[in-house]
Amino acid sequence: MPQLRLIRDSQFGNGPRNMATDCAIFEAVSAGRQPPTMRLYGWEPMCLSLGYGQRSRDVDMARLRARGWQLVRRPTGGKAILHGDELTYSLCLPINHPLAAGNIVDSYQRIGAGLARGLECLGLAINSELKDPRDNNRMGPVCFEIASHYEITVAGRKLVGSAQMRRKGGLLQHGTIPICGDVGRICDVLSFERDEERESQRQSVRERAVTLESTMASPPSWDDVADAMTSGVEQAYGCDILCQELSGDEIDRVETLMTEQFGNHDWTVKR
Repeated sequence: MPQLRLIRDSQFGNGPRNMATDCAIFEAVSAGRQPPTMRLYGWEPMCLSLGYGQRSRDVDMARLRARGWQLVRRPTGGKAILHGDELTYSLCLPINHPLAAGNIVDSYQRIGAGLARGLECLGLAINSELKDPRDNNRMGPVCFEIASHYEITVAGRKLVGSAQMRRKGGLLQHGTIPICGDVGRICDVLSFERDEERESQRQSVRERAVTLESTMASPPSWDDVADAMTSGVEQAYGCDILCQELSGDEIDRVETLMTEQFGNHDWTVKR
């Protein structure tokens, strides 16, 4: 049975540390120093993440500072996501791994099967469907308001948002599963010319996205979701889960990446 290293970070990290950790693991897995790895984690404090190529002027910096929320730029593409009341996953694979085979949509489908099975372990009736972002006419700054390659939805509303990158002989896919909170509050810290536009965008996000709390009779804890995702991935991928911690080399690389990139304000707002 293939093995999958699981890193379960129940001590939540800030935005720069979370993105640096994902990239440090990605580099180690791509180089063959570590096995395929899934990481489950959370965020403290709340943090707005921008897609790698997204414009920083999409953010209202004054509003962001007033709320005490952080800003970070992801290594993957896509639009803005507000991280807080959620479970975030990352999956790092060598590019020749069976889950990474084919094109990006093929891998989204295979990886999504584990996520979907995990949500079913929570008792949810989920739906997985292909989306072509090129067919989407909405060009707003919010991730959960626009289509992605492969969506996991509940009652027609987006639940899981994911993004992927491939380079250096490896694949990194990470995404967020909102547990509770107002999915529309992200609009509080984005730039709009008029308040009417902000409210319209907020309502659109609320109509298109959903949290676990709003779909379940009893809202799950972070640990509940982590347990379910671990079981779902093990079942769907047919893998043997190995619970481990970051290696010493990975920890050192996290600190370097935080200094050079993810904790560097100039790098974050470079676009």
